[in-house]
Amino acid sequence: MAVAWSLRPPDQPDAGAAPAQDQLRCGTTACRSLVKREVGADSVELLVGSGEGRIRTNGASGPNIFELTVAASGADITEGSLQCADAEVTVCLVRGAAGGEVRGEVIVRRSGAWTRAQVPYLSSGAHLALADVDRDAVADVVAVQRACPGVDDCGRRFAQVFSVVGGGEVGCTVVVGSPEELPGWPEVVPDASTLVRCRP
Repeated sequence: MAVAWSLRPPDQPDAGAAPAQDQLRCGTTACRSLVKREVGADSVELLVGSGEGRIRTNGASGPNIFELTVAASGADITEGSLQCADAEVTVCLVRGAAGGEVRGEVIVRRSGAWTRAQVPYLSSGAHLALADVDRDAVADVVAVQRACPGVDDCGRRFAQVFSVVGGGEVGCTVVVGSPEELPGWPEVVPDASTLVRCRP
């Protein structure tokens, strides 16, 4: 009987069974795909789970997986959290709201390889996005900040611009009385010639 059992044909898969799930873990649960963007010949995907997440890239640059640090910090990751700007140097920003702030992180593809930018980004003024402010064909990070920290009903704002490839501040706009006065609001894109040195 044991011989007969060993010689039986393998079980056929159930035609109605779901395919095996990706077993990549996000915290204590399997990761699930939240949003995926095609970026040139690559795809960039946000994977989330129980309070943790991953950024997965695939395509011509090969597979890469990065920890989603803003998810681990408590930021709310949604379908609108991923923004990418495809160019010779491609930039993808992942952002999420947390406790009245917007927190973000960046991955960069240059020379066909994805790497993480080590600088985290923070906006106290509810806007964190990509825009090529200095016109060098590489997206910069624009963060709107409140000009009166600690005061909840203060409308005064300024935009702070960071160079992803340069790794530092490009500059800041002057302080305005309300967010609507920022250049391009709600998609804030300052003119580089108007930026001043950011206050410490």
